[in-house]
Amino acid sequence: MLFRRLEYFVAVAEERHFARAAQRCHVSQPALSAAIAKLERELDTQLIIRGRNFEGLTQEGQRLLEWAKRILAEYDALRAELRFSRSEVTGTLRLGTIPTAATTVSLMLGAFCAAHPLVKVQVHSAMSTSELDRRLHSAELDVAIVPVHPDISPAVKVVPLYEERYLLVTSAEKLPMDASSLCWRDAAQLPLLLLTQNMLVREVIDNVFADHGITVNPRVETDSIATLIAQVSTGDWACIVPHTWLSTTILAGDTRAVELIEPTLRTQIAVATNASGPTAPVARAFVDSAQQLKLHEFFDQRLGPIGAVL
Repeated sequence: MLFRRLEYFVAVAEERHFARAAQRCHVSQPALSAAIAKLERELDTQLIIRGRNFEGLTQEGQRLLEWAKRILAEYDALRAELRFSRSEVTGTLRLGTIPTAATTVSLMLGAFCAAHPLVKVQVHSAMSTSELDRRLHSAELDVAIVPVHPDISPAVKVVPLYEERYLLVTSAEKLPMDASSLCWRDAAQLPLLLLTQNMLVREVIDNVFADHGITVNPRVETDSIATLIAQVSTGDWACIVPHTWLSTTILAGDTRAVELIEPTLRTQIAVATNASGPTAPVARAFVDSAQQLKLHEFFDQRLGPIGAVL
């Protein structure tokens, strides 16, 4: 069957080793090699550069790899659709998220898993927005939690969920007494830890400082919000995080969080799917579940004005 041969080909391309690919596909190596050779004969082109071992893909093989991933993803979606028409949602949800939405994802998964107990979930975190766009387009992810921005790919369909506000987190001694907010210009004077430059939040932060004629050069950069807050708890640093982290994070010791103003920024966060093909039932079920949570109302009610929760 063509789908099986495409599955074998993708496995070899990703594992870069015939024996490991055969083990992954639960077939013998001769059977896998014979299936790929048949695929090459059917397409009348060489797909794999062979020596004593796997040496890479030909140009035609690289093009087929992109098509094969999409074909297999749509085939899986079709099978899931047929199962869905007969019973409950099943299968595996492949979910990607930007680091700043990691705690929000826990809320979404709690509701989703309770509603769909037969679904397994794989969470891929600490990804940049561009990487999430690419993986959605190549059918490596079913859904992703992403910020809405002007450069988002037209092949990605987004459903807005809530807005992020930005906080400065640091020790109380580094803040004006009884402050519930701080302007960005004053925040730039503190010893900042920031997210890495491939993250959209970092781009937002850098742009705000640039508008004030300020260039920040943090001594520490990371792709993890948890790492930022852990470092700040030592008392020597300050960091900038989305306000949604306060819904699940207890700040240690005399650590404080204040809202950043002048300007007061908002970033819309959405759940995204691939718009270029049919959406798998498991992905549709997740989007529906996330929308039903009404996260924008949840965060407004749970956190309210930042100064009131600290």
